[in-house]
Amino acid sequence: MNNEDNQSDRRKFLKYGFLAAGLTVVGGGLQKVLSQDKDKDAGKKVKVMTTDGKVIEVDDAHCKAAQSCCSPATPEGARQGIPGKKFVMVIDLSRCGHELKCQHSCQRYHHLSGMNVWLKVFKMQEGEHTAPYWMPKPCMHCDKPPCVKVCPVSATFKREDGIVLVDNTRCIGCRFCMAACPYSTRSFNWEEPQLLNETTGVVYSPETGFPQKKGTVEKCDFCPDMLKQGKLPHCVTACPNGVFFMGDLNEDTVSNGAETVRFSKLIKDKGGYRLNEILGTEPSVYYLPAVKRLFPFQDPLPGESNEDKEKKG
Repeated sequence: MNNEDNQSDRRKFLKYGFLAAGLTVVGGGLQKVLSQDKDKDAGKKVKVMTTDGKVIEVDDAHCKAAQSCCSPATPEGARQGIPGKKFVMVIDLSRCGHELKCQHSCQRYHHLSGMNVWLKVFKMQEGEHTAPYWMPKPCMHCDKPPCVKVCPVSATFKREDGIVLVDNTRCIGCRFCMAACPYSTRSFNWEEPQLLNETTGVVYSPETGFPQKKGTVEKCDFCPDMLKQGKLPHCVTACPNGVFFMGDLNEDTVSNGAETVRFSKLIKDKGGYRLNEILGTEPSVYYLPAVKRLFPFQDPLPGESNEDKEKKG
């Protein structure tokens, strides 16, 4: 099976496999859409799982109706979070080959322009004679986020599901949060965003981060608009090597779309850790060490693009 087939199967899995979660999140969405007028059925049936674990067939039109109710929340509504959830991410460093598809997907779906990059991938090397490796670094979405404490206008906030977001309608550009973040994962819009034409007419939501706004801070948001639909963040589904796992700590389950595993077992068996634990910020992002790698480390050649790398195979 080629890579395109794998990606297609993964998307189908996410669309239908996680659909039940998305319907549950919106508060009885499945029961609501099933009670609608049956004359609106499009004829195509798909299988979904109800909240009590039963697999049933429903009309595809109902699925689309249920997903449409999961539009990004207003700045006020975005502060609530998804009840009963505690989102966590695991990054397997042994699988990262610096493809940067995670980064490009994040940029594309968030309409990011200029030098601002929410998901950076760094070359790491502990010492002169130690092996280098690639390390993706998103926002850590800390349980005790110092950025939230220092914001004077509550533009940065932490939700009940553990996600930390920025509301650019409140941000005054003081950058206190950037100074307080020990992971340097935030960026500042110094100039007028270049891609505003792509988001013309779009109502701003902290759950998507766009349209961008000059003079405000922004960062990785864990794609809460996708999570609300029971789908995985864009970086997770874009990665061809399954580097990123996303899930719910309360359910002790994480997935990269192709694999679904117990979070606690994965961390225990693979020696998972968090960055700068001594700081007491309690990040929601965990790393698995770069051992038993999928492929040897290779620096990109000067000026080499990802397309060039793919042609080389």
